[in-house]
Amino acid sequence: MPLSSPEPRELLHLRDIQLRGYHRADGLFDIEAHLVDTKSYPFENDDRGAIEPGDPLHGMWLRLTVREDLEIVACEAASDHTPYSICPQAAPNFGRLAGLRIGPGFNRAVNERVGGVHGCTHLREVLGQMATVAYQTLYPIRARKEREEAARIMAAGGVPERKRPSMLGSCLAYAPDSPVSLARWPWLKETATTE
Repeated sequence: MPLSSPEPRELLHLRDIQLRGYHRADGLFDIEAHLVDTKSYPFENDDRGAIEPGDPLHGMWLRLTVREDLEIVACEAASDHTPYSICPQAAPNFGRLAGLRIGPGFNRAVNERVGGVHGCTHLREVLGQMATVAYQTLYPIRARKEREEAARIMAAGGVPERKRPSMLGSCLAYAPDSPVSLARWPWLKETATTE
């Protein structure tokens, strides 16, 4: 269902962000972002002079290479278009993200390493979206391995560990008492009655 019809309007700014998740031949995963900002009108820029309609004000790339456990192995940034000639100097600092794990506290850790004068606002902001794409990219692989491990434990006569799913409570569908959560993790019904 689309949004309601807007009032008459004129496009002034366009930000396109492409996000992609790849499985590499070496077993690692690349999560890539490409951000492009354009205006629908010409304007003057202190460093670049006239920027014409449709010319990129920002044209930036970011790649996170992650392990299956969502630990960042490497991060690479590059800027094709920036408003100031100094901006590309922030790109190497994003390598500081190596060693972080995508999960709770990720945005705080990112800000500690590449926040403020050490980074780029636009690249830093897209990292949160890249973290979500990393989860989406790796979910089928991680879920299959969890199912296989649970089946192996049950085949050996054991009971798989029931740990709180990381997605539980993250949105309306994954509320602890939602029909989605209870269908996916039926054992939650038992823990809800004992708490």
